[in-house]
Order: sequence, then C-alpha cells, then structure tokens
Amino acid sequence: MRALINLDANSISDAVQAAAQVRAEGRIAAFSGGGTDLLQQIKDGTDPADVIVNLRTVNEAREIEEGAGGISIGGLATLTRVMENAAVRARLPALAQAAESVGTPQIRNVATVAGNMTQRPWCWYYRNGFNCFKAGGEECFSVNGENGQHAIFGGGPSFIVHPSDIAPVLVAFEAIFQLAGPDGEREVPAAEFFVLPRVDPVNENVLDESELLARIVVPSPPENTVSSYYKVMDRAAWTHAEIGVATVIRRDGNAVTDARVVLSGVAPIPWRLRAVEEFLAGKPITAEVAREAGEISIEGAQPLAKNRHKLPMTSAAVERSVFGLAAG
Repeated sequence: MRALINLDANSISDAVQAAAQVRAEGRIAAFSGGGTDLLQQIKDGTDPADVIVNLRTVNEAREIEEGAGGISIGGLATLTRVMENAAVRARLPALAQAAESVGTPQIRNVATVAGNMTQRPWCWYYRNGFNCFKAGGEECFSVNGENGQHAIFGGGPSFIVHPSDIAPVLVAFEAIFQLAGPDGEREVPAAEFFVLPRVDPVNENVLDESELLARIVVPSPPENTVSSYYKVMDRAAWTHAEIGVATVIRRDGNAVTDARVVLSGVAPIPWRLRAVEEFLAGKPITAEVAREAGEISIEGAQPLAKNRHKLPMTSAAVERSVFGLAAG
C-alpha cells in the first residue's frame, strides 16, 4: 500500500477547502468519513488518492434533527444512528429498514450516510484493476463477461449497479441533498444527484471534485403515508442487494393516492418505476393489484446473458413490497 498524507479537518468548510488546495497542488484528495470502502480501494489500487481528508475529526453534520418541515440528517451520521433514531423509525420506516440492511453491526457503526450513497460500484472488473469504462477505459468487460450482478435497467456504456441501499429510499421520499464545496453550498434533489453512465461514464453523481454531501433533508411525508424497504440478497448478510425495493405509498383507506417505487441493485442509479406508480394511483391494494404491479415493474428491462434471474426476482419483490403496505 502506497504512502498517504492525512489531513484532519475541523469542519465541513475546512474539509472542502483542504481538498481544493490539495488538487491545486496537483495531488489527489479523497474524503474519508467512515472509510469502510475507501481505504480498501486505495489498498487495492482502484482509488488514486494520495491525500486523505479525514472527516472523523469533524463534529458537525453528524446529528439527526426533526423539525416542522421534515427530518434533517447530517452526511456524517452513521447508519446505526439512522436506524436507531426514533423520528426516522416513526416517520421514515423505509429509511430505518434500509440502513439496518447494510453490512454488519460493525460496518453500520462506522459507515456514514454520505459514504453509503457515494461509494463506488462493486463490479469485479472495476474492483480488480481492469481498464474498464469506470476506470477511464473504453470497454465494459461485463457485457460479454461475468454479468450476473449487473444492470437490467439503464445500462450502457457501463452496466454497473448502484450499491447503496438508502439511496433509493431517499429518492422515493423526494429528499433534498445539500452539497458543500469551496465556493459554497448548493441543493440538489435526490433524484438529480445520481447520473447514468451514458451521461458520465466515470462518475456516478454530480459532486464536483472538491464537494461533499453535507446534509440530507427529507420533507415530512403527508398523513397516511406508509413505506418499506425490502431487500433480496444472494446470502444472508455482508452483501449488497440483488434487488432492493423502496416503496412509499400514501393511502386513503386502502386506496393508493400517490406512490413512489424505486429499485436498488438493478441499475447504475436508483431506478424509479414510474409505470408502476401510475398503475397504482387510485387503486385499492389487493393481491391482484400487487401482482400486476410486479409484472409491470420489469417492462423495458434489458437483461444481459447471465442476469436474467433478476427479472422474476424484481417482479416478486415489487409485488411483495406493494402488498405489504396494504391497510391492515
């Protein structure tokens, strides 16, 4: 493992200014909040950073606050803090479930909200040093190679899947991301934070080089809103979603007045199922309606040679998630 320079930041502003200065000097900086993935990438050689801007010394952006307009979550809040927070569990149960589904207790105690959403893809070609699209090359080796865990929606020129469990939930809740950079702060809707490879084959989000995700604001859900996050894995723990379904439904009795259904594990970004949402609007949640929602969920999917198993998985997961939010 190569030698690294560590810079302890005192605040979010200090961190982004430090990163900008490092880059002005021709070096490569990386922010480290929990470091559960970053340091492994540096060790493996898939992250070129030679300067670590350490965020563990930053005291701000760790709190979770409930207000009249919603719940504010610091980007440095750990996943354990999110899943245990009483306001999150009461008002945003899907978010608590998603945070609890990540990794192991040891990982959740360290991993941060911002880190979970900005972690790099886990494609084995990218992670093992192939000169692929994600690494700045000109080919996605998964197209004709091992693609069992790759995208069935939104793929090309890269077929990675976004690894975050909490990202689709925040898209479903229409959260606002507050980004901090050396030139100040800006706000981006969660749905606009993530970008497809056809837009940017190297980066998975809109963060500039010296920006970081400082805070997430989740608006208060309307009354009679129910939500869940359901995750299918290829083993019981320690792994990412084969399929994840974030479902947020507003009910009038048992009839759907509004729905958001967003997938993880199937696309390079959190994948919103607008056709399913439109289908559910105005309908009572019954077993038949849930089954049809599951069927609609895979319309337009384009599986590769070895990931067709994700089609019935997705359909069944959406059906289960929708029916699980029926009244009673």
